[in-house]
Amino acid sequence: MAKRQFTAVYKKSGKWYLGWIEEVPGVNTQGKTLKEAKENLKEALLLVLEVSKAMSGSNKSIIREPLAVSI
Repeated sequence: MAKRQFTAVYKKSGKWYLGWIEEVPGVNTQGKTLKEAKENLKEALLLVLEVSKAMSGSNKSIIREPLAVSI
């Protein structure tokens, strides 16, 4: 299994910690503690990546290639 690195961002908002992944829209969560937010975010990311892989894994008409952009 390939290891990939992402950027996790955390922000305290009232009594909650919010967390999201910069590179993957829609991967976000919250927790009552920073530790809980980190655990929840890791789980959310793994679920999104797993679903994405399952949706494209069996389709032979899919083309995959690296895509680089400068921001």
